[in-house]
Amino acid sequence: MNKIVLIGAGSTNFGLGTISDIFKSKFLEGSTIVLHDINPITLINTEEIANKYKEKLGVNFSIVATTNRKEALKDATFCIISIEIGKRFDLWDQDWKLPLQYGIKQIYGENGGPGGLFHSLRIAPVIIEICDDIIQICPDAFVFNYSNPMQRICHAVTTKYPDLKFTGLCHEIASMERQLPMIMETDFSNIEIKAGGLNHFSILLEAKYKDTGKDGYPIIKQKFYDYYSNLVNEHEGHPSKPGAERGVFFELYKQYGYLPITTDSHLGEYLQWAYSVADHEAIIDFYDNYKKRCLSFYEDDSSYNQFFDTEESKNQERIVPIIEAILNDSNIEESAVNVPNKNYISQIPNGIVVEVPGILNKEGVSGIELKNYPSTFGALLNNQTGTIQLTTDAVLNKSKHSAYLAMLADPVVDNAKSAEKLLNAMLEFQNEYLGYLK
Repeated sequence: MNKIVLIGAGSTNFGLGTISDIFKSKFLEGSTIVLHDINPITLINTEEIANKYKEKLGVNFSIVATTNRKEALKDATFCIISIEIGKRFDLWDQDWKLPLQYGIKQIYGENGGPGGLFHSLRIAPVIIEICDDIIQICPDAFVFNYSNPMQRICHAVTTKYPDLKFTGLCHEIASMERQLPMIMETDFSNIEIKAGGLNHFSILLEAKYKDTGKDGYPIIKQKFYDYYSNLVNEHEGHPSKPGAERGVFFELYKQYGYLPITTDSHLGEYLQWAYSVADHEAIIDFYDNYKKRCLSFYEDDSSYNQFFDTEESKNQERIVPIIEAILNDSNIEESAVNVPNKNYISQIPNGIVVEVPGILNKEGVSGIELKNYPSTFGALLNNQTGTIQLTTDAVLNKSKHSAYLAMLADPVVDNAKSAEKLLNAMLEFQNEYLGYLK
């Protein structure tokens, strides 16, 4: 019997969304779903809703909830992590806005730039502690991480535990499933894609029609500007104008000739020139709506009822098909996984966690080499490697100096004195979480 442990089960969207996906799987019936969270209130809420729909749908799963992580991990087959630390949006506001006060022009502040560093320094140590327990209690478990900043968390974990079966997953690649059928005028089942880069900093390398083998990029290039200029931002609940949050998106396509996988709030975090072209108004609009939606998620049961509508709803994430493929030893391809580079992208040093297609089988997840990756875009990716490595060093060695060096290596940071002052200010503001740095 399989035991699937959801760490951070009380999180908005993640817990109930993943449970609903598991409920849809006939193959996984009979499995035990263990809900774990450090917040007993949100954990109980998730457990009650899960049990309600378990009875309503008549599915055969055991549901266990516990705040004891070691108890949750006993005999785990799969561990799925999606957590945040502290008051998410209060800290996120600091990550985003405090660097701006010191003249550092970063965008959004979740995954890249100084904000991404502070976010990593808070959350990576906790996820490493979770993995410490996994190594001791269920070392053969397959571990999947959804927490951001994906690049830096995954690099820190896989650096400390290179033999842990640890993979990062992100849903941004699903944008291609929504967009390409409209552009290429065929069902997505008839489209073969290859995409890759770093998480939230990835491009579509190939798009082909399966039935004819014909290259889809000519029609993508033909329709690009008309389609994306009129496409309302796809983030759920976003009411913004057509083409919103695509200033960096358009510039990357114009200069590099490849379709970016995501939009300005993510892409712009890694580029020193992004601030000059980003659609800042739309980014703020998205953030405000996202924050409101998360904070009001449990106020109206329609927010989560949609997850359990078996007639209309699709899987929220790819985790269930991935679990099924591992258990079935399917040797099928998954379009985007985050794994340590093993010559999958030649421009990036091995060991840096890259987002590439992967093969799923009983051994877990392995990457696929992206041959002839464009050196032009590869140069942008490579600008991130020093910052990622130094962030890991700061986390594993509890080093304030390495955190400072990670800022100096970041292409978004252009002033050493401002960076030093910002780091000291953030250590004071977030001392509860960053006080371990010495």
